[in-house]
Amino acid sequence: MIDISRRTLVSGLGSVALTAAVSLPVLADDRTSVRIGYIASKSGVNAPGATTTTIPNYELWAKDVGDAGGIALPDGKRLPLEIIAYDDRSQTEEVVRGIERLARQDKVDFILPPWGTGFNLAVAPLMDRFGYPQLVGTSLIPSEIDVVGRWKNSFWFLGAADEYAEALAAALSNAGDATNKKVAMVSVADGFGIELVGVARKRFAEAGLEIAMDKSYPIGTQDFATLLNEATSSGADIFVALSYPPDTFAMTKQARLISYNPKVFYTGVGTSFSIFSDINEGKIEGVMSLGGIDASRPEMKAYVERHKSILGSKPDYWASSLIYTSLQMLEQAIGRRGLDRDAVADELRTGEFETIIGKVKLKENRLKHLWLLGQWQGGTFVGVAPADRQGARQLIIPKPAWS
Repeated sequence: MIDISRRTLVSGLGSVALTAAVSLPVLADDRTSVRIGYIASKSGVNAPGATTTTIPNYELWAKDVGDAGGIALPDGKRLPLEIIAYDDRSQTEEVVRGIERLARQDKVDFILPPWGTGFNLAVAPLMDRFGYPQLVGTSLIPSEIDVVGRWKNSFWFLGAADEYAEALAAALSNAGDATNKKVAMVSVADGFGIELVGVARKRFAEAGLEIAMDKSYPIGTQDFATLLNEATSSGADIFVALSYPPDTFAMTKQARLISYNPKVFYTGVGTSFSIFSDINEGKIEGVMSLGGIDASRPEMKAYVERHKSILGSKPDYWASSLIYTSLQMLEQAIGRRGLDRDAVADELRTGEFETIIGKVKLKENRLKHLWLLGQWQGGTFVGVAPADRQGARQLIIPKPAWS
């Protein structure tokens, strides 16, 4: 496991931060560290997502920077990272207070974003007000907000909900007579689910799919027996759940227990986690979700193996690599432009970067080339759409039986 002895993790903001290894210098010329802060869900309902996707990649990047001798500045000097981290306990008020504390009291050089759509939208105005670039790797771009127009230094790495819904609708429409084109759909009544279900309804209708069931459920739900029984009764061959990790895990396990095995089984955030396979005893062949990776890419293979060897687990096969990519971009931008946040934001906006997913250049503050549909095949969650993208695997429909 990674050595995080230099990292301060405070549970809740009522606690007093522990003394970090290096104190913040008063004068820029006397700097002995680059101060990086973040607040993420170490506990609470968002913890499965944050502790799988967000926090591990922050820790892996910090270790990689440390192993390289520190973060490089334009003059060639390298400085160690000083990480200050807080636990938002999956509470919106805590994440807001955490951003304020990092900016006002801790006076960090850069702030890394929290986990999840709701929290990133909640702190975006604060990040903009304090002048910090926001590298959003765990939130879809909301359709109703001009995020870049409103927050010019926000950068979006997961794409828009409409892109994912369109990719799924197209795949289902092109499946021929493999399904009856009827969809049973459930969605979590929170930012991610609300955003995605709205565009899914439109895209499914345009693709000639019939929505036979459309139900939402409150965040924190653990028993999905009623919804799954209703999905079974709907006669739909296609099951779509726009769900958060705890819901995804519980729903899939309960579907297996009642032998609910539709021809398409698509669940939301958490499906791409390696623990999803463990929870379901590896019996997940053909399950679909957002994201995926090009498992044949050498840089991706090396990243996956390093994540496993250093952190003790494989990464999320969707957002993890994109979060790490955003951190590589931040590191390279600092190396070119220094610690001036406006200059770094400008470099992120206009520069080209070498990353584990290849050469990256943002367009309108967003990453454009994404895996929009993935599927578990042979023990790995691989990208299947866009189908013409290099490394894409062929989509399997119908899904094999759970066993």
